Amino acid sequence: MTGAGDGHGWQAAVDLTALRTWMDRRDLGGGPIEDIEPLGGGTQNILLRFRRGKQSFVLRRPPVHKRPESDRVMQREMRVLAALAGTDVPHPALIAGEEDCAPLGAAFYLMQPVDGFNATVSLASPYADRPDWRRAMGHALVDGIIALSGVDVERRGLADLGRTDGWLERQAPRWRGQLDSYASHDGWPGLAGLPDVDRICAWLATNRPDSFRPGLVHGDYHLANVLFRHDAPILAAVVDWELASIGDPLLDLGWLMATLRDGEHEAIVVMTPSDGFPELGELVDRYLAATGRSTADARWFGILACLKLGILLEGTYARACAGAAPISTGERLHAQAIALFKRALHRIH
Repeated sequence: MTGAGDGHGWQAAVDLTALRTWMDRRDLGGGPIEDIEPLGGGTQNILLRFRRGKQSFVLRRPPVHKRPESDRVMQREMRVLAALAGTDVPHPALIAGEEDCAPLGAAFYLMQPVDGFNATVSLASPYADRPDWRRAMGHALVDGIIALSGVDVERRGLADLGRTDGWLERQAPRWRGQLDSYASHDGWPGLAGLPDVDRICAWLATNRPDSFRPGLVHGDYHLANVLFRHDAPILAAVVDWELASIGDPLLDLGWLMATLRDGEHEAIVVMTPSDGFPELGELVDRYLAATGRSTADARWFGILACLKLGILLEGTYARACAGAAPISTGERLHAQAIALFKRALHRIH
């Protein structure tokens, strides 16, 4: 789950003259670039909606201060969106992309705007007024990863997007090592303030599923990374594909099991109002019935997702302790990490 961005600073990242020249070479619209609107999307990347001629576009590129992997992430997103064309997975349609950093200083791509809304930002009528629509939203949320689990990665040319050998075996040790790496951040208190992470890792190693089904994984699938249509409680698009890879698609179900309300465990990603939204168990059953996966495997991936997401969120807290991120944000995410580890231990019990 990536940090929020607000579009500030896009002028320094997007040279409109260079963009127009690049678009001219590809016969993408004509005339000036107009009606520019920065978009928020639950991401640190820059999203910019604009019009050129009669066509509207959304540009996506890394932030002004790129991370070392930013261009590679953009290239992977382009590849995934291109491969999803013609599948049952709702997604923003790719128009064109550029892997070369020369035009705008980073890899970037253009996609078609999506007529949809983020349910974690606000719910308008009739969603806000009708519990039956909110119930349908939950079903649609799960149907998105049901469709994703059916993508033929060989046919779509995505089989090499990740390493599948030893994938299950690598998960717990990899993320435990990630947690240990935070010791390099001065001021991070380490494991002292965290629930028993080693017990979670040991359980994952002992109860690992017998089989692995490789497929396309979104990697950060939750309510804030989908858009719903305004006119019906169905998905308009799944967005933010920057963590997409080849793995076991059950990890995306695990992500929902980590982020949605589960009995006494509050939701990590919140929608208000939420009455009428299906119970987590109902959504899990819907996924398992459609995919033929087992309850035991779903439980394992739910616990793995709690561990992985908790460690990712704790990383921001570690950076905040060292002064590299706002401490208020770090403390909020630290509390969520603790809640996720507790949720994992509860499921183990």
